[in-house]
Amino acid sequence: MGNQPVQQLGRMPSSRKSRYSHLAWKPCIAGITWVLLVLYALLTLYPLIWLFISSFKSNEEFFSSPFGMPIEWRWENFVRAWDVASMNVAFGNSLAVTVISLLATLLIGALAAFVLSRFSFKWKPYIMGLFLLGMLIPIHSTLVPLFIMMKQMSILDTYAALVLPYTAFELPVAIFVLSAYMTSFPKELEEAALIDGAGYTGIFLRVILPLSLPALATVAVLGFLRFWNDFAFPLVFISNPLLKTLPLSLSIFADGYGTDYSLTLAALSLSVVPTIIMYLIFQEQIMKGMLAGAVKG
Repeated sequence: MGNQPVQQLGRMPSSRKSRYSHLAWKPCIAGITWVLLVLYALLTLYPLIWLFISSFKSNEEFFSSPFGMPIEWRWENFVRAWDVASMNVAFGNSLAVTVISLLATLLIGALAAFVLSRFSFKWKPYIMGLFLLGMLIPIHSTLVPLFIMMKQMSILDTYAALVLPYTAFELPVAIFVLSAYMTSFPKELEEAALIDGAGYTGIFLRVILPLSLPALATVAVLGFLRFWNDFAFPLVFISNPLLKTLPLSLSIFADGYGTDYSLTLAALSLSVVPTIIMYLIFQEQIMKGMLAGAVKG
């Protein structure tokens, strides 16, 4: 009997044991999570790393050792690719088309999203449904009717032949992302601005638009990727070599008899640099916009 209290003092309650065992497993779980995330990141980045490494190889080395490191780092591949494909002209055309299309998409999309998210009117559900239908239309199924329409309008071989369809097909996505984000803003912001004497134009420019920067950045990056990498529309609507965009200039390295992979990979490496820079600049805003649109919308 005298030893019973001592034995009870030496025992640990089962609830406390389970709590301490759970705490002991936390570092292990965190370590496994980090390892899995690192492996996933490496698997995701490997194609991009492979592209940059392979762009320094010759054609013979590319076929003999496609996954190995280059024996000689051929920097001249980038110079030759830049000159052969006239990438300075293609870069300028792609940049002009992409910037104009983005500005038009962001302006029209923000104005439409402001009206659809902050006002209530009779035909609002039908208009939202109309934009939803725009997201369901396969883009490439419209190439033939668009070509006929642009030929009748005499805008083939112009920037307008790319800017107009790019803006039209990107607007549904832009409006849905922006309207979902703007819906989360409290009505008190507009009421305070109205009391201060601001009209709806002032509310949009000084209140709603600055607060919507994360969603605007998301739409800008999504649109930039689509406009910058598109191949089908320039192939059909542009035949003037001076107006060819970057994806069209890359096709010069391939013909019916073979492909110059050293120059093709070097040109591809140069073409993806702007998209990487764009994402690195706006990555924080993109995450905020995507999360806010998904959770609050």
